[in-house]
Amino acid sequence: MRLKHIHQRYLFIYGCLLVPLLFFLLIRILPIFYSFNVSLHEWDILSETKPFVGLDNFKFVFLDKDFRDSLRNTIIYVAVGVPGQLIVGLIVALLLQKVIRLRGLFRTVYFIPYITSIVAVSWVFRWILMPNGVVNHVLVDLGFPAQLFLGSPSQAIYLIIGAMIWQAIGFQMLVFTTGLESIPRLYYEAAEIDGAGVWQKFRKITLPLLNSTIVFSIVIATISFLQTFTQVKNMSGSGAGGPLNSTKTLVLYIYQLGFKSYKMGEAAAATVILFAIILILSLIQLKVLSKKVEY
Repeated sequence: MRLKHIHQRYLFIYGCLLVPLLFFLLIRILPIFYSFNVSLHEWDILSETKPFVGLDNFKFVFLDKDFRDSLRNTIIYVAVGVPGQLIVGLIVALLLQKVIRLRGLFRTVYFIPYITSIVAVSWVFRWILMPNGVVNHVLVDLGFPAQLFLGSPSQAIYLIIGAMIWQAIGFQMLVFTTGLESIPRLYYEAAEIDGAGVWQKFRKITLPLLNSTIVFSIVIATISFLQTFTQVKNMSGSGAGGPLNSTKTLVLYIYQLGFKSYKMGEAAAATVILFAIILILSLIQLKVLSKKVEY
């Protein structure tokens, strides 16, 4: 029986959607469920047997000092990095809105770091922040003492966060630029007629109408900082999250636990915990931040 044209159309559409859906299920969903299963078993990769241990792996992780240090550091990455990334990105987007000539060039220049290899950017920052690097040479020439930078437990994490913020400026700038350009100029013209100043227009018009953009940016940035790995692996001493575990993140902790110590059950348990943190934070952010702003 020959299908009607509309049925053929829907069959084609759903057929095209089925391929990426299957890919998503195989690459994303199934590994998540497999991790849940592995987290309840003891497995060191080398042995074929995987005895069931229940919640013992989770108990091990919560009692592990390295896990607590990694969790604390990850919270710092999110607490400092997300606001910093959004504020800088929004400021750059607002400034570029005022640029008339060469606006496209400036946007391209700001966006290039975002598409540059994370490894390359991390090593450039590591090079300029070396004890005998460019920054210390400038500080000494100005009469200031040389700094340990990435060798300092109190400085390293914030320098890595700074490098991450710098590289993501282009992405946040592009997101906020899109949001700013969707705001009708009529609102600003009406506000100017009523005598509103720059701050009043920003607080009463720009911020409320950027609400959905801000929600998107916060959720994406939070997930990104929660999954921090490459920057720490390449900028910290020996790539181990040093000095003194001051830069180690949950993802790096999972990597070391699974692929250095071969404790796959414990690593899977830590992965499940990280997944739960990302899921809960994302849901809370979407719930709280997506509320309509009254203005």
